[in-house]
Amino acid sequence: MKNKMRGSMQTFVRILRFVAKEKWLLFLSLLFTAGTAALTLYFPVLTGRAVDTLAGGNIDIGRLYDILIAMAQVVLANTVLQWAVSLLNNRVTYRTLSALRRAMFDKLWRLPLSYIERHQAGELLSVAMADAEAVSEGLLLGLSQLFQGVLMILGTLIFMIALNVKVAVFVILITPLSLFTAAFIAGRTHAMFLDQAQARAKQTGFMEEIISNQKVAAAYCREAELIREFQTLNDRLRKCSCKATFFSSLTNPTTRFVNSMVYAGVCVFGAFSVLRGGLSVGELSAFLSYATQYTKPFNEISSVITELQNSIACADRIFRLLDEAEETNGSKQLGDIDGSLRLEHLYFSYLPEKPLIEDLNLQVAAGKRIAIVGPTGCGKTTLINLLMRFYDPQQGKLYISGVDAETVSRESIRSNFGMVLQETWLKNASIRDNLLLAKEDATEAELIEAAKKSRAYGFIRHLPDKLDTIISEDALSAGQRQLLCIARIMLALPPMLILDEATSSIDTRMEMQIQTAFSYMMQGRTSFIVAHRLSTIRNADWILFMQDGKIVEQGTHEMLLAKKGRYSEMYLSQTALMQE
Repeated sequence: MKNKMRGSMQTFVRILRFVAKEKWLLFLSLLFTAGTAALTLYFPVLTGRAVDTLAGGNIDIGRLYDILIAMAQVVLANTVLQWAVSLLNNRVTYRTLSALRRAMFDKLWRLPLSYIERHQAGELLSVAMADAEAVSEGLLLGLSQLFQGVLMILGTLIFMIALNVKVAVFVILITPLSLFTAAFIAGRTHAMFLDQAQARAKQTGFMEEIISNQKVAAAYCREAELIREFQTLNDRLRKCSCKATFFSSLTNPTTRFVNSMVYAGVCVFGAFSVLRGGLSVGELSAFLSYATQYTKPFNEISSVITELQNSIACADRIFRLLDEAEETNGSKQLGDIDGSLRLEHLYFSYLPEKPLIEDLNLQVAAGKRIAIVGPTGCGKTTLINLLMRFYDPQQGKLYISGVDAETVSRESIRSNFGMVLQETWLKNASIRDNLLLAKEDATEAELIEAAKKSRAYGFIRHLPDKLDTIISEDALSAGQRQLLCIARIMLALPPMLILDEATSSIDTRMEMQIQTAFSYMMQGRTSFIVAHRLSTIRNADWILFMQDGKIVEQGTHEMLLAKKGRYSEMYLSQTALMQE
């Protein structure tokens, strides 16, 4: 329990560091909040004076009029201050929310790819959106209410002591019971709200996954099973939410019961004081108003504690993301490179218990075309990931133009590679914007030339807005999307290229035309070609046949066929299938 409380306090302090960036707005908010508390506390004094002017036989109309004017002024000033506090709190809240989300988004770019692949996109989205929203609304707005509540309690006690010490002492003696009750319940609800946040993240991740792959699910008629799985996640979230809400909601009625005892005690003590002449009727009226104002902050604070517990639980998940170890990055920048690469004794595995690449050695001369082939799961894509430094080897070295890749920034390495994958990625923007990702300052003529070389201009020129046509997920076919990805690389033409099944979504006739464009693009550039169809790599300068993470055969197409080894077997089997 102590560790949990210590962890909650540490999370709370870290949130305050984000809030502190808006310290001047926060200072004004707290200052105006203190002003509203003071005016609220002063109002019962005016009410008591007004009652006293009516209690005697002679009514002082002039004095009553002045008191009513003062009451109106207090109400007006209080309204203006409350509006200002609300405005300032909203600014602090949403600026802090923006800072939290910006910190998380920046963090995602510095996290290793392995972390991203271990977590569902929907789960990360839940942390960045839902949890951050809960922190901003619950914690920040709750802090304002908590501060105002504390001021109201302290101020009310001061005014009550000034009116009647005995009654005030009675109120003070009962107060710890209310505080202890609220703290006891709140201390046991943090874990419940953490379970609720985790359940919500799992449900969000599941929904994101199903919505993204709805066609696949429908094609296999899995709707009923997925509905049942969603219902299971939904039931877990419902149970976690109901449990957290139920136990946290016990705080409010419990404190209300204690506060009602306080009010009843004030009524009894105050009535006897009036009979003995210790209080006037107006002062008793003011005292009762203070008793109500004194108990009200406790009720509000008990509600705020519920929101604070939920917010701290969500903030805990946010800081877990922000505290994740980042991928290492070198400080050097690659200058003009010739494109040569050397791999020395590389070892890599995604899981420690499942070795994949072991003692891999490779030397690639500048400007050569290297084809990487082999059965599924042999390590082809893993090798590409290592070249791009999406992953780092557990052992061994990678040298680019003689420079140790570990000493070079990842951005510098990736800017020297052009990559076309089997899985296309285009953002929801115009075709022009997608092509400019490769070269921001490209001219209209360069864009059109790259589109023509990739054979993408054939369909672009028939679109309503041509290069300015907005791309949506289903607006283009898979082949058209891949042609745009190829055009993007042709626009940049970096010194090294990676083509990982780059023509997998293109028909055979179009592929033959694209291969001609690729031949032009690869001239003088070090190129790595990953392909399942071996007929597309016959013209490669060197072919690597991988199996179980090792290069088991290498050579030219003719050399490997003459060896009559595994490459020859795969090539002949594909040729036979094409002839059938």
